[in-house]
Amino acid sequence: MIGGITGIVLLIGASIYFTGGKSRLNVETERITVSTVKKGTFQEFIPVNGVVLPLTTIYLDALEGGRVEEKYVDDGTIMKKDQPILRLSNTDLELELVNQQTNVYNLLTQMQISRNASQQNTINNQNLMTDAENNLKEAERIYKLDKHLYAEKVIGSQEYQQAVNEYNYQLQKKKLMQQILEKDSLTNRQQLDQSQQSYEGSQNALKLMRKKVGDLIVRAPVDGQLTSLDAEVGQSIPKGTRLGQIDVLGGFKVRVDVDEHYISRIFTGLMGDFTFADSTYTLKIKKVYTQVTDGRFQVDMEFAGKAPKGIRRGQTLQIRLALSDETQALLLPRGGFYQQTGGNWIFKLSKDGQTAYKTDIQLGRQNPDYYEVLQGLQPGDRVVTSSYENYGDVQELNLKN
Repeated sequence: MIGGITGIVLLIGASIYFTGGKSRLNVETERITVSTVKKGTFQEFIPVNGVVLPLTTIYLDALEGGRVEEKYVDDGTIMKKDQPILRLSNTDLELELVNQQTNVYNLLTQMQISRNASQQNTINNQNLMTDAENNLKEAERIYKLDKHLYAEKVIGSQEYQQAVNEYNYQLQKKKLMQQILEKDSLTNRQQLDQSQQSYEGSQNALKLMRKKVGDLIVRAPVDGQLTSLDAEVGQSIPKGTRLGQIDVLGGFKVRVDVDEHYISRIFTGLMGDFTFADSTYTLKIKKVYTQVTDGRFQVDMEFAGKAPKGIRRGQTLQIRLALSDETQALLLPRGGFYQQTGGNWIFKLSKDGQTAYKTDIQLGRQNPDYYEVLQGLQPGDRVVTSSYENYGDVQELNLKN
């Protein structure tokens, strides 16, 4: 009976010990990842992918529609400015050019006829003016002579009055001819100006039409490499169609896609780096495109220094885009533990390495390699950073080799 009572007491004590204390779990060390907390240089960055593009790209659009009659070069050709790329045909434009040329020639002929008529009218008026001046001189001579004779009572008042009337008539006639000549001169100048403006307008329209017909030959706007040429002989090209592009061979830039989560932290001047041919190169954000598409936005980065040799258009680069400067911090390697703990606690190994117990921590910034530890750990501490998915509410881990 004493033995039975003692067994019951031991059973109850064992039950209390195993159920009321900390829950433990045996874990094999080769199935977990143990990392060491250390002091080091921390920089917040995100990994992004960028595509190498020419520093300057000029797009080729069909300024006029037409049918492709001839291709002078192929895609990838190094072009010189104004070098022809392809030729289009458009009979409607060519017909409009012929009609415009005919209109200009007709207008020029009408201007010449109108100018000749104006000149002839001016000559006639000048002849009439000459006659009026001559008649006035003769009437003035007779008037002065008759005035003298009338004073000497050689002639009567009737004859003298006729001389006065004739002189006044010729004087008024000359004034009238002067007014006619002035108005004729003014009218001629106005007609000439109007005709000149009309002619210049027709000439400008003709130049524009010739330019439109000239645009049927697509030429390189700048020196560079022709890429993405999309046109074949016999193909009908609508007006405004993108035919290709000219890549200016003066340098490269990198077009980078960034998750919209970081849009408030991305600005011009941020730096990034990448490795190419066993060397590290630096990039700098030059332009930010704030438009978000499918949860991402784009930035343009330029090389801070010379671009690496051998880099090509369309090549993809893996870039570390820095979001902060380098600082000294307590570093905790990243791991699967974060998914279960949210960075609020972690299993820390004892000094002898036989157990790992739950420890509260506080994490700050992070990058793809490390978390920044703010509280709860010290340099040299060893912690379990692998996944805690199968641990449940276990408080301690018994580590077994």
